[in-house]
Amino acid sequence: MNISSINPVNGQEIQKYITLNEEEVAEKIGQTHSAWLDWKKTTHIQRRKLMNRLAEILRERKDELAILMANEMGKPVKQGVAEAEKCALCCEYYAVHGESFLEDQIISTEASKSYVSFQPIGVVLAVMPWNFPLFQVFRFLAPTLIAGNCGVLKHASNVPGCALVIEEMIIQAGFPTHVFQTLLVGSAIVDKIIENPRIMAVTLTGSTNAGISVASKAGAMLKKVVLELGGSDAYVVLADADLEKAAETCVTSRLTNSGQSCIAAKRFVVEESVIAEFTQLFLDKMKKKILGNPLEMNTDIGPMARIDLRDELHEQVVKSIEKGAVCILGGEIPEGNNAYYPATILTNVLPGMTGYDEELFGPVASIISAKDENDAIRIANDSIFGLGSAIFTKDIAKGERIASTELESGSSFVNDRVQSDPRLPFGGVKTSGYGRELGGFGILEFVNIKTVYIK
Repeated sequence: MNISSINPVNGQEIQKYITLNEEEVAEKIGQTHSAWLDWKKTTHIQRRKLMNRLAEILRERKDELAILMANEMGKPVKQGVAEAEKCALCCEYYAVHGESFLEDQIISTEASKSYVSFQPIGVVLAVMPWNFPLFQVFRFLAPTLIAGNCGVLKHASNVPGCALVIEEMIIQAGFPTHVFQTLLVGSAIVDKIIENPRIMAVTLTGSTNAGISVASKAGAMLKKVVLELGGSDAYVVLADADLEKAAETCVTSRLTNSGQSCIAAKRFVVEESVIAEFTQLFLDKMKKKILGNPLEMNTDIGPMARIDLRDELHEQVVKSIEKGAVCILGGEIPEGNNAYYPATILTNVLPGMTGYDEELFGPVASIISAKDENDAIRIANDSIFGLGSAIFTKDIAKGERIASTELESGSSFVNDRVQSDPRLPFGGVKTSGYGRELGGFGILEFVNIKTVYIK
């Protein structure tokens, strides 16, 4: 079987790759397990040195990496450079803080000494998506390696070049052979990988359906899994918000990675007393964003990652319009063999429409009217998803209260767009997944939290 990387700008094949068969996959997992037997014995000083070197390589190669991402999945190069730099920051963060996160915790009992020790568990399988083809991997990989675990990667089939370059950089940084390996396979073989007795845990970022499938298999094999799944983040704009700043932040969030981000704002819930003004500001700012070649530095919106994904998004837009939504910008497929889709705004979005109920994974915004503050919070929570959320208001105390206690999501930001940060835990609730990545909580997901008791 072969997999190909296809340039979404023109539909042309970049390169074809031969996939691994089941025997080859098993051999690679065995190699990584053998590497782990030595890697787990390394000191934090050794791991930190290698992780810092990896960060240096990411910065040295950031322009090359940005071009690779642009060609394979359409990310504008200026965003690709930022992604490579964020990966470097993630590596440096765990190089600095990994040791303290994993320090023994003394607990006073009747024993002469009792404590909690955090020990590596072995080989972790990562099943990763194409939208952030580097950072999605590094936010698993950096804490995994620092904790003394090893990893194998099943990356999305449309970014094989990105998958392989990550392994290449690990080797370039001087990590021991096979501590991390890319498995070029299709999704059909994932169950077999999870069944392998040397795979100790699984982390997946992807759709809710993919999460259900992987979690079901991992559960049947009694293997821990962390899931970061879909999102339809609600940004609540209250009547007392700075509408100019709110609109700018909302547009920036909606168009991050050409709208293909789990934590990009997707539903904009606005108090009806200011919805007309907010909508006009939003429209004006969306119109200024440049749709174009992702290799050009002035491009804000590149193509979507694949033509079929663009077509699915357009179908969602059409279905919303058929049920009464009003399209005030975009909403039309450009000509040619490409995956472009323009910045699009839907207003008058109501329950029962795809723009209200489903995740729109592309540059499409749904503006929803709320009667008042309480109604806005109700609408924001009226979703099967719960990844991120934001609240815009000049009353900071009120905004903090709503963010902390009322919005149902794994993270909630006040007067800013939702972003992942290596220093903060990241993940969702409801059908957006469970478990956490990043921060101190993320590194502890895949360790043996071990009680040691000495009499």
